[in-house]
Amino acid sequence: MYLHIGSDVSVSDRDIVGIFDIDKTTVTGETRNFLSRSEQKGTTVSISDEMPRSFILVEEGRKRKEHKVYISPISSSTLNERLKRNIRD
Repeated sequence: MYLHIGSDVSVSDRDIVGIFDIDKTTVTGETRNFLSRSEQKGTTVSISDEMPRSFILVEEGRKRKEHKVYISPISSSTLNERLKRNIRD
């Protein structure tokens, strides 16, 4: 199944490592550093010009050793509810 994360972007639910609330998780320097490094590497995708509310960490690549971070205007709670609905259906 695929999870719609905003705009015209959907990701496979199998590839999702985690869905995180931007405000709650960027309080620590560790998460801010992770997001900064991801942006420097070019593995961050901002999917909207709207205010970011969550980020989704997705594994990619043949051996799943690569990742991509999607910055979404949709709240983490809404995305988690969508994901739960997909799993139940």
